[in-house]
Amino acid sequence: MILRGIALGVVILLSLCQPRALGQEQAELNALLMKSTFELRGPAGGGKTTFGTVFIMGKPIKRNEEPSRSYLVLLTAAHVLDEVLGDKATLLFHRRKADGSFKAEPYEISIRRNGKSLYVRNPNADVAAMYLTIKDEELVPDPVLSMDFLATDDRIQLYELHPGDELLCLGFPAAVDFNSFPVIRSGVLASYPLTPSKAIGAYFYNFHVFPGNSGGPVYFSYETRRFGGALHSGPIQSVLGLVSQQVSSTLPEYQSLEMDVSRIVPSTFILETINLLPESPSTQ
Repeated sequence: MILRGIALGVVILLSLCQPRALGQEQAELNALLMKSTFELRGPAGGGKTTFGTVFIMGKPIKRNEEPSRSYLVLLTAAHVLDEVLGDKATLLFHRRKADGSFKAEPYEISIRRNGKSLYVRNPNADVAAMYLTIKDEELVPDPVLSMDFLATDDRIQLYELHPGDELLCLGFPAAVDFNSFPVIRSGVLASYPLTPSKAIGAYFYNFHVFPGNSGGPVYFSYETRRFGGALHSGPIQSVLGLVSQQVSSTLPEYQSLEMDVSRIVPSTFILETINLLPESPSTQ
């Protein structure tokens, strides 16, 4: 389901939105994630800047009187926020210009208050979460992805995902962007088994991590796929996780080698982290 709002892992709830429900079968996940993925920058000390990738999803409000409304959520790797010094960071949103093209629109956010983090971290994975209010509604993607797009173990088993399957990833490698939008890259799933994801803890992905890729969504999107002994038509798609870090050898003599393998935090931990948040921003 997609939520239509007014409106590398950490989760940031942006604002309250009034969504329009769309069936997942109507979604085109590549474009939706492209519009929902942003670069985050912040001071790193010594005059340097640290940066990473975030993406937005919607978290439903639990109050019975507003069953169709939701808060908005940003996701990235927890270390992306940890490495920002001070209380402020900057998101580079997509601002549509009069001619229909886009430009990057810097938007300052608070990630700490008087040095105290406004985000919560998953104790077992590189994911964190925090509420956030965005005052300029034109900067928030519309529609907004539902949490239904996060791949559960049941969905992974249903679709029979396996090593060698192609995965896609969005991010800002070395701060490269295209008119403020992320770069889409691909690689293959490089680890086994995939479930139970919480016990496994991480997936390997044949993908070289550059600075700026951390926190980017890793997902699959197939038009057709064979599972359950039959060929099924798409869209068959979900967010499998997010980029955490580059994999290195456990042997000291090889730790300096750059490997084209990254560590992915499974969506199980993303969902778990969202659920660590208080019920609403006002209670944080």
